[in-house]
Amino acid sequence: MTIRLPGRRGGLRAYEPRAEPLALTPGAPLTSRTVFSAAHVVADPYADTSPDAPAAVDWDATLAFRRHLWSHELGVAEAMDTAQRGMGLDWAGAAELIRRSAAEAKAVGGRIACGVGTDQIAAGSLAEVRAAYEEQLAVVEESGAQAILMASRALCAAASGPEDYLEVYGHLLRQAGEPVVLHWLGPMFDPALEGYWGSSDLDTATDTFLEVIAAHPDKVDGIKVSLLDAAREIDIRRRLPQGVRCYTGDDFNYPELIAGDEKGFSHALLGIFDPLGPLAAEAVRVLDTGDVAGFRELLDPTVELSRHLFQAPTRFYKTGVVFLAWLAGHQSHFTMVGGLQSARSLPHFARAYELADQLGLFPDPKQAEERMRNLLALYGVAQ
Repeated sequence: MTIRLPGRRGGLRAYEPRAEPLALTPGAPLTSRTVFSAAHVVADPYADTSPDAPAAVDWDATLAFRRHLWSHELGVAEAMDTAQRGMGLDWAGAAELIRRSAAEAKAVGGRIACGVGTDQIAAGSLAEVRAAYEEQLAVVEESGAQAILMASRALCAAASGPEDYLEVYGHLLRQAGEPVVLHWLGPMFDPALEGYWGSSDLDTATDTFLEVIAAHPDKVDGIKVSLLDAAREIDIRRRLPQGVRCYTGDDFNYPELIAGDEKGFSHALLGIFDPLGPLAAEAVRVLDTGDVAGFRELLDPTVELSRHLFQAPTRFYKTGVVFLAWLAGHQSHFTMVGGLQSARSLPHFARAYELADQLGLFPDPKQAEERMRNLLALYGVAQ
């Protein structure tokens, strides 16, 4: 049986779905790399809400997906941009997500790190930005989770130069109870973060970023770099103080960055590991044996799908992530908080389905095909 899929240039093309999924089962804990999947939230499809109203979350399905990731020995990076922070999920919703997920992690023995930002304020003075960060840091630390200090739109707007970033981050790191992860999110993920670290020149911004870390190496577990620039990440990685990890956030070049070179490697904190979770875990287990070629053989073919989901405008990658979670049976519907399911085109969905199916990512290929056919019918595509 074939399915007719729309192409980017119009018209329909025949595609024959694969019959069997890739056989992936939970295995031993990962040892050579620390790997986090930034996880999405599942909307409540029955809630009578609107795109600008507070998010209505299906907590059972959301937590079940996190248990799925933990079962494959992946860490969960919670309440990050993959969870639609600032794009449908407000701070009140994020705080509830953090508390619930941290409690679930404690119950099942899963690793969790949670995003700390300033999204309870739209703008403010540097003092107000610090206070907003402090409020969120307290929630994360009280939950028992590790903190990830995320980039702040409000700080980007309020800061007059690099010295303001040094002051705010220094203040936060001094009071953090445990080492944190610093997150540099590029403007391709959030245009409001253009010029972060006090400069639009990336070399200057990199120097400021590294200056923050150098001043507080005992308070920085690692950094997450999301610039989609492998060469820059490698340069930053090689300039980190001893003991500070680099967690790649590069959804375009992650296999080579995780594999590393003779001078080091990156750990991982990736949105693409939401749909790739079991496959990514299996690849790292192969890497744990020292088999770099086998690791690349498993993970390299996933890059085409990742680059497709994260294509410009990159910030809408969450739509593809949730779409694939629906096709894979992790949720019963394709509804997103903020109505973000409308952010990508039907040809985009069709190609995402095709690439994911070719990789064997769907535990039940027939169910995925049926759901894809239902979506096509909703758009008026006859089979």
